Amino acid sequence: MKYSVWAPDAKSMAVVTGGQNFPLSKKPRGWWESEIDAEEGRGYKFRPDGGDCFPDPRSKWQPEGVHGPSCVVDTGKLRRKERPVFRALPLHRAVIYEMHIGTFSPEGTYAGAARRLRHLADLGITHVEIMPVASFPGKHGWSYDGVHLYAPFPGYGTPRELADFVAACHAHGLAAVLDVVYNHLGPDGNYLPKFGPYFTTAVSTPWGQAVNFDGPWSDEVRAFVIENALMWLRDYGFDGL
Repeated sequence: MKYSVWAPDAKSMAVVTGGQNFPLSKKPRGWWESEIDAEEGRGYKFRPDGGDCFPDPRSKWQPEGVHGPSCVVDTGKLRRKERPVFRALPLHRAVIYEMHIGTFSPEGTYAGAARRLRHLADLGITHVEIMPVASFPGKHGWSYDGVHLYAPFPGYGTPRELADFVAACHAHGLAAVLDVVYNHLGPDGNYLPKFGPYFTTAVSTPWGQAVNFDGPWSDEVRAFVIENALMWLRDYGFDGL
């Protein structure tokens, strides 16, 4: 598979996986990448400039938490070839239920929430908006302090189970909407500054460093956010963000 990471200020970059250190090749626009044999589920971290190792900024799965190794996941495999076309009701007809996965069911999981969707449909709900699922530190939270935007919180279940939850929503006639946070990240486990200028001091937020949407290198930061949004819609099947 191709390991790649954006780190425009790094002088060298390696991926550490299976107890081995593999150097990456420098590419245009601050990217580093190399093709390295790796199976689904393999853990890895990146090592900029021969120093400490950090999780992948675009990690798709953090099963050991925000500080642990990233895990190889091909979210393209989450797409259901047999996925029927689902057409959500227009917003002017929507009845939206905001759901916190961790408290909606006794299990506090995607699978547990999926088993209770019939109740929402019977109430006349048309759209389920789940609160953010980006991985955050600890075991409980609302994920407004998420730090791995591409990696669903492991305490709720696996990426496949999240995709199955979205499919279950559609099976009950419910649109699935995901709450996302793109103006800041939480402080604990936020390793993006180790890789590049993801943040700016030109503006501030009351929750953390502001994301660099319009400063130097901001084109790559905007692409980071846009590609994240596309992943939720394309691979997981969400109907909106």
